[in-house]
Amino acid sequence: MPKFYARRRLSILATLTGLIASVALFNSPTASAALPTPVSGATARSYLAQLTVATEDRTGYDRDLFPHWITQSGTCNTREVVLKRDGTNVVQDSACAATSGTWYSVYDGATWTVASDLDIDHLVPLAEAWDSGADSWTTSRRQSFANDLTRPQLIAVTDNVNQSKSDQDPAEWMPSVSSYRCTYVRAWVQVKYYYGLSVDSAEKSALTSYLSGC
Repeated sequence: MPKFYARRRLSILATLTGLIASVALFNSPTASAALPTPVSGATARSYLAQLTVATEDRTGYDRDLFPHWITQSGTCNTREVVLKRDGTNVVQDSACAATSGTWYSVYDGATWTVASDLDIDHLVPLAEAWDSGADSWTTSRRQSFANDLTRPQLIAVTDNVNQSKSDQDPAEWMPSVSSYRCTYVRAWVQVKYYYGLSVDSAEKSALTSYLSGC
């Protein structure tokens, strides 16, 4: 084979290999695909310094005081929108329910192919929000908080991991995937800052510690 054609063949093979690698990378589930990017570590530390420190009070809490999941568009509610956003190759039926797809849970590193294996986590739990200021909100504001797709507040994760987290704050629970913890605390502080929620002393101490490494 003439050298010109050999070199051209190698060039074409290299290009194809690069394209295949790019497609594989694009289709691989990653942490960045799952959550609106939170503020930087420096900004989160600045926000945390401005949050009020107060004792939590759960008096009167009821999950139904935070209406969810609301319709976002057409037949799609908030849960279905997040499942579509956080998954790879997600197929939905006419009722917007996910019938197939792949989801990577950033909290525990598990991959799922059935939507029922996933919960949509409120990164700052509803009960935690109530404890730290949402008890004084209108129902409309609590609804906005419970369905917030703009801030880094909703994320599809392994269902039993979400249930294990329950309503705990970062002083009590953190994702087992340690590489995700910086993202998690940055998001936590951003959400609390945006909504004007307080932190308790143990929570602030834990957040300060985690953010020091971000």
